[in-house]
Amino acid sequence: MSSRESLAALVEFQRTTEALAAVAQRLDWDRETVMPRGAAQQRSEEIAAMEEMLHARRTDPRVGEWLDDARAESEAEVRMVELIDRDFRRKSAVPARLATELARLTSLSQGIWAEARAADAPGDFLPTLDEVLTLKREEADAYVAAGFGKGDRYDALLDDYEPDTSAADIARLFDTLRPRLVSLRDAVMGAERQPERLAGHFAQEAQMRLARACATAFGYDWNFGRLDIAVHPFSSGTWQDSRITTRVMESDPFNCIYSTIHEVGHSSYELGIDPDYAFTPLGGGVSMGVHESQSRIYENQLGRSRAFTGWLHDRMGDMFGGLSVRDADAFYGAVNRVAPGFIRTESDEVQYNLHIMLRFELERDLLSGKLAVADLNEAWNARFLRDFGFAVDRPANGVLQDVHWSVGLFGYFPTYSLGNVYAGCLNAALRDAVPDVDEALAAGDATPAVEWLRENLQRHGSLYRPVDLTGRATGAPVSAEPLLDYLDAKFGEIYAL
Repeated sequence: MSSRESLAALVEFQRTTEALAAVAQRLDWDRETVMPRGAAQQRSEEIAAMEEMLHARRTDPRVGEWLDDARAESEAEVRMVELIDRDFRRKSAVPARLATELARLTSLSQGIWAEARAADAPGDFLPTLDEVLTLKREEADAYVAAGFGKGDRYDALLDDYEPDTSAADIARLFDTLRPRLVSLRDAVMGAERQPERLAGHFAQEAQMRLARACATAFGYDWNFGRLDIAVHPFSSGTWQDSRITTRVMESDPFNCIYSTIHEVGHSSYELGIDPDYAFTPLGGGVSMGVHESQSRIYENQLGRSRAFTGWLHDRMGDMFGGLSVRDADAFYGAVNRVAPGFIRTESDEVQYNLHIMLRFELERDLLSGKLAVADLNEAWNARFLRDFGFAVDRPANGVLQDVHWSVGLFGYFPTYSLGNVYAGCLNAALRDAVPDVDEALAAGDATPAVEWLRENLQRHGSLYRPVDLTGRATGAPVSAEPLLDYLDAKFGEIYAL
């Protein structure tokens, strides 16, 4: 077999693996949206079986042989081989037994977490979390033994979500962000001008119609997607099938609206990738940080802008027969209101990254063994009080609010803050390149912004490394300054600082 034939065999084998992975992802989507509650045990076995088969394919010795012999010529081929090789080495480091058991346990754990959250009963979930953490430590140790993570468990797991970064990099980023965020929060909380709060009852059916209208405004293609309700909003899928979910609180329509716009950002990235990359390693988002940059810029810099909220104010007023706030300007303040809150996904832009810092500290301590799972609820509450100045009122608003640890996503949380930083850089470049973006947003049309993001970032998929991709799109090195400057300017104006 020639070197080019080896490359062709590798690509064809990978195509089937990617297709099977998409089927496995669809099982996850079904579990979170429409699966009967009583089917959890069966679904965990199905997901475990899929993971066993996928792990066997990803570690097939022929992949190693093809990688040794393949000759890549184009830029896309070189990157494809690089990504397959990285995945082959990582997956080969993990025993098949461990990969299968993790898939089975995390499928069950997610349901146990959801029940515990609904019952406000951390004791019903923490023993299962302890089992998940034991397996994740074993997985991290396997990666470290294979040369990943430079001897650090957390770095070894972080590499799954944000390659080419480390816990030390994240800690330095947080050291840059924290002082200005805390200073801005304190100034905002103490400001004489305080925005009105939107009040009222907003029926679920009407909220979902409005959510669909917002998704359409941001270019979501309903031929390739759908919107459903989930406990924890997420998006799922790629290429021709990328679905989104949201959640509804009838006292807070912003939860539904902005969860929807956020997930449209994720989905738009997947749907916007060059179709030539379908069923290849290039055909998905390059990292969770870059993925979050798309969801966060859609949700915040675009969706919470004065321009778009003006359009949203009029649509909501018509749909709900008037609003409690006096006008579009007051509505803009209500959308961006900074207030004490427990829930990360409902947090304002000023405080969001402070929520991530808390989780980053806790999960590093959990992985290292410095913090026992049995002490997690108490540790969460103590750190929340330290960071936010008020006490957690109940576990569903504290340690049980996020799904991530139940499904083994240790190392994932920092990518939200990286996404915010990337989004800050992209927003600055976008507004330089498309000066009339606000004019379109005011008409409920995000097309100019979406097209710029698709052309400069989304279409490339995983062709470039995360920092390189963002740098190519913006023409500047990645920095936290654009995000911090944006926040200072926006909230300084809203609160008359």
